[in-house]
Amino acid sequence: MIEPSVSLNKRQQSIIRWVETDGRVTVQEMVQRYQVTVQTIRRDLTLLASQRLLNRVHGAAEPVNSTRNIAYQERQILNLGAKQSIARAIAAHIPDNASLFINIGTTTETIAHALMQHNGLQVITNNLHVAALMSQKPDFRVVVTSGEVRATDGGIVGEATLDFIRQFKLDYGIIGISAIDNEGTLLDFDYREVKVAQSIIGHSRQVFLAADHSKFGRKAMVQLGNLSQANRLFTDKPPSAEIVRLMNESDVSLEVCR
Repeated sequence: MIEPSVSLNKRQQSIIRWVETDGRVTVQEMVQRYQVTVQTIRRDLTLLASQRLLNRVHGAAEPVNSTRNIAYQERQILNLGAKQSIARAIAAHIPDNASLFINIGTTTETIAHALMQHNGLQVITNNLHVAALMSQKPDFRVVVTSGEVRATDGGIVGEATLDFIRQFKLDYGIIGISAIDNEGTLLDFDYREVKVAQSIIGHSRQVFLAADHSKFGRKAMVQLGNLSQANRLFTDKPPSAEIVRLMNESDVSLEVCR
């Protein structure tokens, strides 16, 4: 289990143990056991999910695991302030008239919002939410990759996506990631999404990795690559000394975004 960065009360600690033991616990079961309101339990679950101590699903909670990501709607609001700080910092490093890849993820969608004040960007993305937002700006040129659209989050994946990306070499690759282990390995949940991210890395002149503090030490099943493949890491809290050492060895710049 990831150590929480906030203090938990006895009820919240009990919820974690219960969910880990039973595998799935409904909100109503928690209301009955702890004799509190539905709103109180929902606040508890929001906090615990933000600390990656459990996964929120509709009307219930489940243990954190390495095979399935948190639901898209939950990820949109998790650590939103941190994502916005990261987005502003990345946007400050992207000049007008640059070309860039933007991949799948709620962090990269937040970055897209921060880039809307730029001029003349050329964007290739496999994220329908990013494309829908950025195509509203007349001076942006937005290209959507070919491939299969995932119903869960509007991400586009598959062999056709890989073939499409291989045709280009862009100034920047903006990569979101689900997890980074203590050895600097980048991890995610969907093998096809990982293949696309790898292709973006290989066809970008500079790679900007965006990961809030909750991604460090988190588990996910599929290996994407290593921190050493990025030019800059943008996060909201200083990572561990081991991660910093690995970055220094690979000449990866660190930007802690407040």
